[in-house]
Amino acid sequence: MDYPSKVLAKAVEEISGLPGIGKKTALRLALHLLKQPNSRATSLGNSIINLVNEIKYCKECHNFSDFDICEICSNDKRSDELICIVEDVRDVIAIENTGKYRGKYLILGGKISPMEGVGPNQLNIPSIERKLQQGLAKEFIFALSATMEGDTTAYYIYKKFKNSGIEFSSIARGISVGDELEYADEISLGRSITNRLPYNEKD
Repeated sequence: MDYPSKVLAKAVEEISGLPGIGKKTALRLALHLLKQPNSRATSLGNSIINLVNEIKYCKECHNFSDFDICEICSNDKRSDELICIVEDVRDVIAIENTGKYRGKYLILGGKISPMEGVGPNQLNIPSIERKLQQGLAKEFIFALSATMEGDTTAYYIYKKFKNSGIEFSSIARGISVGDELEYADEISLGRSITNRLPYNEKD
Protein backbone atom coordinates (compact mmCIF):
# COMPACT_ATOMS: atom_id res chain seq x y z
CA MET A 1 0.00 0.00 0.00
CA ASP A 2 1.37 3.41 -1.01
CA TYR A 3 0.96 6.38 1.35
CA PRO A 4 1.14 10.07 0.45
CA SER A 5 3.37 10.74 3.46
CA LYS A 6 6.28 8.91 5.05
CA VAL A 7 5.08 10.19 8.42
CA LEU A 8 1.67 8.62 7.85
CA ALA A 9 3.29 5.41 6.62
CA LYS A 10 5.40 5.19 9.78
CA ALA A 11 2.34 5.74 11.99
CA VAL A 12 0.41 3.01 10.15
CA GLU A 13 3.38 0.65 10.48
CA GLU A 14 3.61 1.18 14.24
CA ILE A 15 -0.14 0.92 14.85
CA SER A 16 -0.44 -2.23 12.75
CA GLY A 17 2.20 -3.84 14.96
CA LEU A 18 -0.39 -4.06 17.75
CA PRO A 19 -2.23 -7.39 18.19
CA GLY A 20 -5.33 -7.78 16.05
CA ILE A 21 -4.78 -4.61 14.01
CA GLY A 22 -4.12 -4.90 10.30
CA LYS A 23 -2.89 -2.24 7.89
CA LYS A 24 -6.37 -1.06 6.91
CA THR A 25 -7.50 -0.66 10.51
CA ALA A 26 -4.20 1.07 11.36
CA LEU A 27 -4.73 3.52 8.50
CA ARG A 28 -8.29 4.22 9.64
CA LEU A 29 -7.05 4.90 13.20
CA ALA A 30 -4.24 7.15 11.99
CA LEU A 31 -6.62 9.17 9.82
CA HIS A 32 -9.05 9.42 12.73
CA LEU A 33 -6.31 10.86 14.95
CA LEU A 34 -5.46 13.43 12.29
CA LYS A 35 -9.05 14.72 12.46
CA GLN A 36 -8.87 15.14 16.24
CA PRO A 37 -7.49 18.16 18.11
CA ASN A 38 -3.72 17.98 18.63
CA SER A 39 -4.34 17.63 22.36
CA ARG A 40 -6.09 14.28 21.77
CA ALA A 41 -3.10 12.74 20.00
CA THR A 42 -0.72 14.25 22.56
CA SER A 43 -2.75 12.79 25.43
CA LEU A 44 -2.77 9.37 23.75
CA GLY A 45 0.97 9.48 23.12
CA ASN A 46 1.74 10.58 26.69
CA SER A 47 -0.45 7.82 28.15
CA ILE A 48 1.48 5.19 26.17
CA ILE A 49 4.84 6.66 27.24
CA ASN A 50 3.68 6.71 30.88
CA LEU A 51 2.45 3.12 30.54
CA VAL A 52 5.89 1.96 29.47
CA ASN A 53 7.96 4.10 31.83
CA GLU A 54 5.92 4.30 35.03
CA ILE A 55 3.97 1.07 35.50
CA LYS A 56 5.35 -1.26 38.17
CA TYR A 57 5.07 -4.96 38.93
CA CYS A 58 3.77 -5.87 42.36
CA LYS A 59 6.55 -7.46 44.41
CA GLU A 60 4.09 -9.89 45.96
CA CYS A 61 1.99 -11.18 43.06
CA HIS A 62 3.52 -9.65 39.88
CA ASN A 63 0.33 -7.78 39.02
CA PHE A 64 0.58 -4.39 37.31
CA SER A 65 0.54 -1.60 39.85
CA ASP A 66 1.23 2.07 40.45
CA PHE A 67 3.14 1.11 43.60
CA ASP A 68 5.58 -1.59 44.75
CA ILE A 69 2.65 -3.51 46.27
CA CYS A 70 -0.62 -3.62 44.32
CA GLU A 71 -4.01 -2.66 45.75
CA ILE A 72 -5.14 -6.28 46.04
CA CYS A 73 -2.07 -7.44 47.99
CA SER A 74 -2.17 -4.38 50.26
CA ASN A 75 -5.89 -4.80 51.01
CA ASP A 76 -6.20 -6.25 54.52
CA LYS A 77 -9.76 -7.34 53.71
CA ARG A 78 -8.40 -9.87 51.20
CA SER A 79 -7.55 -13.30 52.58
CA ASP A 80 -3.86 -14.28 52.74
CA GLU A 81 -4.94 -17.91 53.07
CA LEU A 82 -6.16 -18.21 49.47
CA ILE A 83 -3.72 -17.74 46.60
CA CYS A 84 -5.14 -17.97 43.09
CA ILE A 85 -2.47 -18.94 40.56
CA VAL A 86 -3.08 -17.45 37.11
CA GLU A 87 -1.14 -17.02 33.88
CA ASP A 88 -1.27 -13.25 33.42
CA VAL A 89 -2.87 -9.95 34.40
CA ARG A 90 -5.86 -10.46 32.08
CA ASP A 91 -6.90 -13.46 34.17
CA VAL A 92 -6.82 -11.39 37.37
CA ILE A 93 -9.05 -8.80 35.73
CA ALA A 94 -11.47 -11.51 34.56
CA ILE A 95 -11.72 -13.09 38.04
CA GLU A 96 -12.03 -9.73 39.79
CA ASN A 97 -14.94 -8.84 37.50
CA THR A 98 -16.88 -11.82 38.89
CA GLY A 99 -16.86 -10.37 42.41
CA LYS A 100 -16.71 -13.94 43.76
CA TYR A 101 -13.12 -14.13 44.97
CA ARG A 102 -11.71 -12.47 48.09
CA GLY A 103 -8.26 -14.03 48.26
CA LYS A 104 -5.03 -12.91 46.64
CA TYR A 105 -3.17 -13.84 43.47
CA LEU A 106 0.10 -15.02 42.03
CA ILE A 107 0.73 -14.32 38.36
CA LEU A 108 3.02 -16.84 36.68
CA GLY A 109 3.71 -14.69 33.63
CA GLY A 110 2.75 -17.46 31.21
CA LYS A 111 2.47 -21.22 31.08
CA ILE A 112 4.84 -24.07 30.34
CA SER A 113 4.96 -24.56 26.59
CA PRO A 114 7.91 -26.49 25.12
CA MET A 115 6.68 -25.68 21.61
CA GLU A 116 7.16 -21.98 22.34
CA GLY A 117 10.36 -22.50 24.30
CA VAL A 118 8.76 -21.59 27.65
CA GLY A 119 9.92 -23.73 30.56
CA PRO A 120 9.45 -23.51 34.33
CA ASN A 121 12.49 -21.25 34.66
CA GLN A 122 10.77 -18.54 32.63
CA LEU A 123 7.81 -18.40 35.03
CA ASN A 124 7.36 -16.83 38.48
CA ILE A 125 7.37 -20.22 40.20
CA PRO A 126 9.96 -19.15 42.85
CA SER A 127 7.28 -16.75 44.15
CA ILE A 128 5.15 -19.76 45.06
CA GLU A 129 7.94 -21.00 47.29
CA ARG A 130 8.16 -17.57 48.92
CA LYS A 131 4.43 -17.70 49.65
CA LEU A 132 4.95 -21.06 51.35
CA GLN A 133 7.83 -19.71 53.41
CA GLN A 134 5.66 -16.83 54.63
CA GLY A 135 3.39 -19.46 56.18
CA LEU A 136 0.10 -17.61 55.60
CA ALA A 137 -1.29 -19.43 52.58
CA LYS A 138 -3.44 -22.50 53.18
CA GLU A 139 -4.75 -23.14 49.68
CA PHE A 140 -3.43 -22.65 46.17
CA ILE A 141 -6.17 -22.41 43.53
CA PHE A 142 -5.19 -23.24 39.97
CA ALA A 143 -7.07 -20.89 37.64
CA LEU A 144 -5.19 -21.72 34.47
CA SER A 145 -6.53 -22.08 30.94
CA ALA A 146 -8.18 -25.42 30.18
CA THR A 147 -5.49 -26.26 27.64
CA MET A 148 -2.69 -28.82 27.51
CA GLU A 149 -0.21 -26.09 28.45
CA GLY A 150 -2.35 -24.95 31.37
CA ASP A 151 -2.75 -28.50 32.65
CA THR A 152 0.99 -29.16 32.26
CA THR A 153 1.79 -26.04 34.27
CA ALA A 154 -0.60 -26.97 37.08
CA TYR A 155 0.77 -30.52 37.18
CA TYR A 156 4.36 -29.28 37.39
CA ILE A 157 3.58 -26.93 40.28
CA TYR A 158 1.57 -29.57 42.10
CA LYS A 159 4.35 -32.15 41.82
CA LYS A 160 6.94 -29.63 42.99
CA PHE A 161 5.05 -28.49 46.08
CA LYS A 162 2.60 -31.31 46.90
CA ASN A 163 4.54 -32.32 50.03
CA SER A 164 4.51 -28.79 51.44
CA GLY A 165 1.34 -29.42 53.44
CA ILE A 166 -0.72 -26.87 51.53
CA GLU A 167 -4.06 -27.67 49.90
CA PHE A 168 -4.34 -27.52 46.11
CA SER A 169 -7.58 -26.95 44.24
CA SER A 170 -8.63 -26.13 40.69
CA ILE A 171 -11.48 -24.07 39.34
CA ALA A 172 -14.43 -26.20 38.27
CA ARG A 173 -14.56 -27.00 34.58
CA GLY A 174 -17.39 -24.62 33.86
CA ILE A 175 -14.78 -23.31 31.47
CA SER A 176 -14.74 -25.36 28.28
CA VAL A 177 -11.64 -27.41 27.53
CA GLY A 178 -9.35 -25.40 25.27
CA ASP A 179 -10.69 -22.04 26.43
CA GLU A 180 -8.57 -19.15 27.63
CA LEU A 181 -9.71 -17.78 31.00
CA GLU A 182 -9.99 -14.16 29.87
CA TYR A 183 -12.75 -15.02 27.36
CA ALA A 184 -15.01 -16.79 29.84
CA ASP A 185 -18.23 -15.05 30.80
CA GLU A 186 -18.32 -13.65 34.33
CA ILE A 187 -21.10 -15.94 35.59
CA SER A 188 -19.37 -19.16 34.45
CA LEU A 189 -16.02 -17.97 35.77
CA GLY A 190 -17.51 -16.92 39.10
CA ARG A 191 -19.17 -20.31 39.53
CA SER A 192 -15.90 -22.03 38.61
CA ILE A 193 -14.12 -20.18 41.42
CA THR A 194 -16.88 -20.78 43.97
CA ASN A 195 -17.27 -24.47 43.07
CA ARG A 196 -13.55 -25.21 42.81
CA LEU A 197 -12.44 -28.81 43.23
CA PRO A 198 -9.51 -30.44 45.04
CA TYR A 199 -6.62 -30.75 42.62
CA ASN A 200 -5.53 -34.30 41.97
CA GLU A 201 -2.67 -35.27 39.69
CA LYS A 202 -4.94 -37.99 38.22
CA ASP A 203 -7.54 -35.44 37.06
